[in-house]
Amino acid sequence: MDILVTGTAGFIGCEVALQLLDRGDHVIGVDVVNDYYEISLKRDRLRRLLDHPNYQHYEFCISDYAQLSQVFSQHQPQRVVHLAAQAGVRYSISNPQSYVTSNLAGFVNILECCRHYPVEHLVYASSSSVYGANTAQPFSTADGVNHPVSLYAATKKSNELMAHTYSHLYDIPTTGLRFFTVYGPWGRPDMAPMIFARKIMAGETIDVFNYGNHRRDFTYIDDIVEGVIRTLDQPAKADENWDSNNPDPASSKAPYKIYNIGCNEPVELMRFIELMEQALGKTATKNLLPMQPGDVPDTYADVSALISDVGYKPDTSIEVGVERFVRWYREYYEV
Repeated sequence: MDILVTGTAGFIGCEVALQLLDRGDHVIGVDVVNDYYEISLKRDRLRRLLDHPNYQHYEFCISDYAQLSQVFSQHQPQRVVHLAAQAGVRYSISNPQSYVTSNLAGFVNILECCRHYPVEHLVYASSSSVYGANTAQPFSTADGVNHPVSLYAATKKSNELMAHTYSHLYDIPTTGLRFFTVYGPWGRPDMAPMIFARKIMAGETIDVFNYGNHRRDFTYIDDIVEGVIRTLDQPAKADENWDSNNPDPASSKAPYKIYNIGCNEPVELMRFIELMEQALGKTATKNLLPMQPGDVPDTYADVSALISDVGYKPDTSIEVGVERFVRWYREYYEV
């Protein structure tokens, strides 16, 4: 198939594109390659794609509708995987406009292109952050998510609402995937695993927020990619039994679905740090701090819908995942 993937210089987008290429698809990649974090890492990710004969790359921001529309018009992709976004919970507090530009205006452009150049299926990245102030665990797609605690989360919830509107108005099959704390090789430098690895190896103190009492449903990158591609291969369908008097927020009479992708096994942050220490062969010096604004104490994914509908459940253990990440980190940064 011809598949358009946005965010191919990003952590998840690059790995999804590689897997699609490996199975024989033609991938059209779009990424602005901004400087939110080190551009050299993004360029190195892209180098893994650029020499492939079935990959074609475009470099611009998805907020540019004219360029995006031209790419859709030229390639007429059958399916779209939208992973480009301004990431980061805490960055959204100090830089809100960048989230409006990329996550809201950019997503409208994706939807408009899927409307005018009809696609079989749009799969897009949502986030576990949409659960916000929810305390009932595990987080279920059957729960309401109307109390976000960061602008980043609000934009991701907005994406789900916008996707439903286009599914309803134009019969576009859309599937939103709520990712839970993705980690692994080629990960983002602004996330805890990379920060911890760099500081532990340098003998620097690591900041441990919420006094180490966080629990996270860490999900290994390969499991995320498998979930993305499996859902991409099963376009969302309308739920004929959907009842507005007892509505399921994750489905609709329109061809619209929402799934969690997580390991379904939350890990205490201190346990994650312990595994990092073991793999790196060094002990971390910890600075225990209160919880940061916009953060939540725990994440825990209910993946029952993913299992029943898609037949998939992430299964890479935290022990295996951390060891693989550290091995890559040592090789890439030569430490």
